[in-house]
Amino acid sequence: MIIDIALLTRICEAPGAPGFEKEIRKLVLTELEGLADDIRVDNMGNVVALKKGKSSAKKTMVAAHMDEIGFIVTHIDDQGFVRFNPVGGFDPKTLTSQRVIIHGRKDLMGVMGSKPVHLMSPEERNKVVKITDYFIDTGLPQKEVIKVVAVGDFVTRHSPLIELGDCVNVKSLDNRASVFVLIETLRALKKSKRKPAYDFYAVFTVQEEVGLRGAQASAIQIQPDFGFGLDTTIAYDVPGSSPQERCTSLGGGAAIKLMDSSVICDYRMVAFMKATAKRRKIKWQPEILSGGGTDTASLQRMVAGGSITGAVSIPTRHIHQTIESCHKEDLAACINLLAACVCELDQHDWAF
Repeated sequence: MIIDIALLTRICEAPGAPGFEKEIRKLVLTELEGLADDIRVDNMGNVVALKKGKSSAKKTMVAAHMDEIGFIVTHIDDQGFVRFNPVGGFDPKTLTSQRVIIHGRKDLMGVMGSKPVHLMSPEERNKVVKITDYFIDTGLPQKEVIKVVAVGDFVTRHSPLIELGDCVNVKSLDNRASVFVLIETLRALKKSKRKPAYDFYAVFTVQEEVGLRGAQASAIQIQPDFGFGLDTTIAYDVPGSSPQERCTSLGGGAAIKLMDSSVICDYRMVAFMKATAKRRKIKWQPEILSGGGTDTASLQRMVAGGSITGAVSIPTRHIHQTIESCHKEDLAACINLLAACVCELDQHDWAF
């Protein structure tokens, strides 16, 4: 499968911090035209695309969150420097001298700054700079900054997509890679004229990075019988890692989640996904993530009596840093696995 790099670029580079998903939502709605039987936006801003299945006796929901980790403006000082709070989890040491975009009355480019290493005491040099010590420098005086920036404006990273060997490298692959995979899964179903086994709700959720909030609201409304989380996961396959730390590896195929800190995937779903990958000759790898959670937990819990839930995870290096990397073949494997799973749910024995 050839990956649509142009589409992935548009999806990753679109801004959309938690609670400020307007621009990425507009892009998703445009790309969904003609791919689903019904498309709507709920009160929280989740995009729900329904593709009718062979049967309406049960419902399947897949959740891919649209939001990216970002920042919110909290103060503009007398010199025009902008202070901020993170919205979602950041690794502070990755912020130094990184370009960002403040989304005010118009977009304004800035750079993250902190105390120069030359002026740090020996004690300061041995400590990680706290996120509260950073500021955004726009190169403008206060009177110019406040014309376009106000407290409450959101901020995103600036990182154009590049192809890096067999990988793509850009900000916000967590979780725009999954937004891409879910759209391409719908496109693959349309192209192949395959119907999902059951009514298939492809949901592009909001505010995952601050507590799985959009997925909770959607799962409560949809009440799926089957759920698939769709998100990135750690690929710590780099120098200095030990085998038990790696979680997944780039190029190892789609990851089938077994558990993370928020969910233990239903063993029936895990068995079904493994069997489907084997039958369809789709490269896959197991995933156990010791820290962090995804919308998968909401799909499992926010349903009366629970749902039979698992997850397709995309191996990703450098997660929650200024840039992230995914392997093109893993993206293709995730599309193939998800499409096969939603179409073949009726071919499995779901008894305990």
